[in-house]
Amino acid sequence: MLTVVPRFRSLLLLFLLATGAVLTGAPPASAHAALTGSVPERGSVVDTAPEQVSITFSEKVALADNSLRVLDPKGERVDTGPTSEQGEAGYSVALKPELPDGTFTVTYQVVSADSHPVSGAFTFSVGAPSETTVSVQGQDSGGAVGALYDLGRYVSYAGFVLVVGGAAFVLVCWPRGAGVRAVQRVVVSGWLALTAATLSLLLIRGPYTGSGKLADIFDLGLLGGVLQTRTGAALISRLLLLAAAALFIAVLFGAYARAVAERDASGTEPSGSDPATSGPELSGPGTKRTGTKAAGAKPVDTGAVGTGAVDTKANGTGAVGNGGADAGVSQRDLAFGLRVGGFVVAAGIAATWALSEHASTGIQTGLAMPLDVVHLLTVATWIGGLTTLLIALYRAPSLETAAVERFSRIAFGCVVVLAVTGLYQSWRQVGSWSGLTGTDYGRLLMTKIALIAVVIGVAWFSRRWVARLTQRPTDLSTDLSTDLSTDPSADPGADQAGSRTPDGRGSGTRAGSTADDTGSTDSPDSPDSPDATDSAVGSAPEPDTARATQLARQRTAVATARVKRTRDADPLRSGLRRSVFAEVGVAVVLLGVTTLLTATEPARTQESAERAARTAGAPAGPLSVRLPFDTGGQDGKGVATVDLEPGRTGNNALHLYVERPNGSGFDVPEVQVAFTLKSKDIGPLPVTPDRVATAHWTAAGVQLPMAGDWEIAVTVRTSDIDQVTVKKTTRIG
Repeated sequence: MLTVVPRFRSLLLLFLLATGAVLTGAPPASAHAALTGSVPERGSVVDTAPEQVSITFSEKVALADNSLRVLDPKGERVDTGPTSEQGEAGYSVALKPELPDGTFTVTYQVVSADSHPVSGAFTFSVGAPSETTVSVQGQDSGGAVGALYDLGRYVSYAGFVLVVGGAAFVLVCWPRGAGVRAVQRVVVSGWLALTAATLSLLLIRGPYTGSGKLADIFDLGLLGGVLQTRTGAALISRLLLLAAAALFIAVLFGAYARAVAERDASGTEPSGSDPATSGPELSGPGTKRTGTKAAGAKPVDTGAVGTGAVDTKANGTGAVGNGGADAGVSQRDLAFGLRVGGFVVAAGIAATWALSEHASTGIQTGLAMPLDVVHLLTVATWIGGLTTLLIALYRAPSLETAAVERFSRIAFGCVVVLAVTGLYQSWRQVGSWSGLTGTDYGRLLMTKIALIAVVIGVAWFSRRWVARLTQRPTDLSTDLSTDLSTDPSADPGADQAGSRTPDGRGSGTRAGSTADDTGSTDSPDSPDSPDATDSAVGSAPEPDTARATQLARQRTAVATARVKRTRDADPLRSGLRRSVFAEVGVAVVLLGVTTLLTATEPARTQESAERAARTAGAPAGPLSVRLPFDTGGQDGKGVATVDLEPGRTGNNALHLYVERPNGSGFDVPEVQVAFTLKSKDIGPLPVTPDRVATAHWTAAGVQLPMAGDWEIAVTVRTSDIDQVTVKKTTRIG
């Protein structure tokens, strides 16, 4: 037991570190709908005041009260009436008549069709630009509320994986696992995590898409608004399905576990039973078995102390009869019902994601949503099954080789399904090679593919260990246990209390128990035995019952420790443990990357929005600005050229070239760039470019939040003491 706990602590530490690294290092969630046009256009100057303001997005969005506002130079609202829809993804709001000249600010805060908040602002002017007192601060989805929401999404995915994968592993691969407490904890923990995360998402959803303030989590007004949205309906539906899942779990670990135990106690295998319920066990050398079975059937391990395994003895009889046949039929009927019902509930929970996120928007939604459900179920079966297998390898007293072999085949099938569905979803969300390599979504997708390749590579080693286990002689796991039961010197208490199950619970500690009940004999010469006749058939109870109970417990602890030591020393079992542990570790990080993908703007949407913005009048080529400078020192004159691509609001790439007056490259020690929009009191926004070649510096991801007359300041240092800052104002956006 002492060797198991540190390993589980290591696994927990790996889980927390991977989760923290992935979520902490993640950028704020990107909006999945982009503003593609407006009337009046962003940054434009019109001669007469418009009657309304219209905006167009790359996809349909959801609007609430005050989602679209227009403010005059003094910050007063000039929009009137509700927001109306225009076309598929266009929206407009009427303006007051006879607006004065000046600069007006349009702000919007909406929710995209795939449930992500979208906010922003732009300006237009009537007559001529003017000063404005409006300070635009969009809702920050990357703050504390955004971090909590992303964490809730991760926990909900992880919980879904554990509850679905764990239950599937028990029902399809290892029915006896229903009686192992460690396996029960995996499934129940997954259900609790998914339920708690869903409730949290429901509460956080209001401020996440609205104010962005943590204090508004318990605002009932915001909660009521969330319940009227598609995402709110999906979360409520998920909670209702989780109530059904709770009933499913109760039956799985209650009636079904008892039915499996009764069938094992009767020693029968129903016709057409699952091969995972019989066959060689991964108990390792030294694991001792008890209980009788039908002729030719493998003995069944009864569990370990503390695992919660169901004792398969039926008062030491193990009789085979009509009761055993009835138990087999009952177990088989329950298994069929649980598989069908479990699949329906799991598919319903998966559909709550498919109906409210990426699959519900874009092209071919009718095909994308069912495939997304299949994708989620397959991921849960694979990763959740891996986690359950890992727990079983560490905590279960024995695990049939047939169960591991069957899961290995299922995992291979899951990989094939994931490849097909993932390839389709990737094409649907990316659409082009440029989207794969030039967007955040594409780069995250390539990271996910690389992690999947690593998991598959580790799984290949796991399959090799499974193959070796299946080729091991059947009696390899029983030789040492036989020696332990027949050699009095091997165990000080081997002669007492009859044979023991792997959990150390002796079947002969009860008065009147017999050697035939356990399949082993007691040594009359054991030093711990007060009388050799105590172990004979019909022996009388010991006079000191308390003393006998204490001795039985001590012997149980010794036997259990010996079984675990010999089990852990099995090289094949240890090798399989290590490879499955590595698979689960990579899968944890993979799940984090998948969570980030769901919070990132798809490449196809981003490129579509950029094309629409260029069509609407954004500069098609890079913006180039030349700034002559003179630091005053020797050889201190030159020209700095700043190129911005595409030279508009949003994300830009910066290239800076420094030349001497004669046009040759000037490799100065240091340059700095800053952008300032004085009319909006924005900036300076510093940019530190990287030197990539002689007299050439670059910087990626230069964000300019809105259009306007931006001041570009370039600081050039030509020596240790000679430095100058030159500035120039130019229109951007």
